[in-house]
Amino acid sequence: MHTIKLFLFIVPLVISSKIDQDYSSYDSMSPEPKSRFAMLDDVKILANGLLQLGHGLKDFVHKTKGQINDIFQKLNIFDQSFYDLSLQTNEIKEEEKELRRTTSKLQVKNEEVKNMSLELTSKLESLLEEKNLLQQKVKYLEKQLTSLTKNQPEIQEHPEITSLKNFVEQQDNSIKDLLQTVEEQYRQLNQQHSQIKEIENQLRRTGVQESTENSLSSKPRAPRTTPFLHLNETKIVEHDDIPANCTTIYNRGEYTSGIYSIRPSNSQAFNVYCDVKSGSSWTVIQHRIDGSQNFNETWENYRYGFGRLDGGWWCHDVCGENNLNGKYNKPRAKTKPERRRGIYWKSQNGRLYSIKSTKMLIHPTDSESSE
Repeated sequence: MHTIKLFLFIVPLVISSKIDQDYSSYDSMSPEPKSRFAMLDDVKILANGLLQLGHGLKDFVHKTKGQINDIFQKLNIFDQSFYDLSLQTNEIKEEEKELRRTTSKLQVKNEEVKNMSLELTSKLESLLEEKNLLQQKVKYLEKQLTSLTKNQPEIQEHPEITSLKNFVEQQDNSIKDLLQTVEEQYRQLNQQHSQIKEIENQLRRTGVQESTENSLSSKPRAPRTTPFLHLNETKIVEHDDIPANCTTIYNRGEYTSGIYSIRPSNSQAFNVYCDVKSGSSWTVIQHRIDGSQNFNETWENYRYGFGRLDGGWWCHDVCGENNLNGKYNKPRAKTKPERRRGIYWKSQNGRLYSIKSTKMLIHPTDSESSE
């Protein structure tokens, strides 16, 4: 900038000296040596100005060159960063493809295990039904045998009864073995479920959850059912750590209503329906809903319990003196009034009350231990 100003200052001086020289030529003729010296001075001044201008341009070129080198250095850094990002992107894409292949394989295997579990559950249900029928027959025969023994103590046990008892024991052992097999299948299902969960978490972390979620949701996961009934979600608890009631199951982290195995104090393990409500789990001991189960049973049957956990049932004699033998009236003609449909109890005053369904639940008090 200073060089440009100096140049602009020198140019007027040269022009003015040129004009003065022209005017002096008109007035008087100067000696030739004096004119020559004046022109030499002007040339020196002009040369000095041009020299300073050249130095200024040189400094400007050096400064511009340094800035250009900085720009090229930044461009090289940007190119290297872009190349690194490209490599990372390719690695992520390869991992995504591998995760998708693994997920597909696990889904196929999960479907196979699910079908196997459903087949085992169906077989076990049929065996349980057969066992219940045999137990009822044995109880009936035991009652007859007891009455005969009381009347005729000298009569020995009939061979058919003995063989039938042995057959029932064999069936019971077979069912226990099958239960152990189903429990092993259930543990395998849990392992498969954990693997699928881990794969899903990996897909979420790599940012491809949205593309795989639809494919995962289109196939159902393996059902978690007990071999007894497929009602909602059912859990099997290890026989060496069976809880005492549904509240204990809830405290262990099971927050879904369904069928679970419990073992109260001084009792054998059996299945009950646990109803989760109001921040706890209740043990359902009676459920009447559609009239498929006849509740007009003897007190002996009420003592041992009867029914199915996927319909109507009664669990043991914990209700004391309550009236449990209400008759369920199924709807007949469409013209009958609505009050004619349901379960009827007759109160002490003689009035009839119709109820669509009933459910009895028990829950330990705060002072009792849930274990």
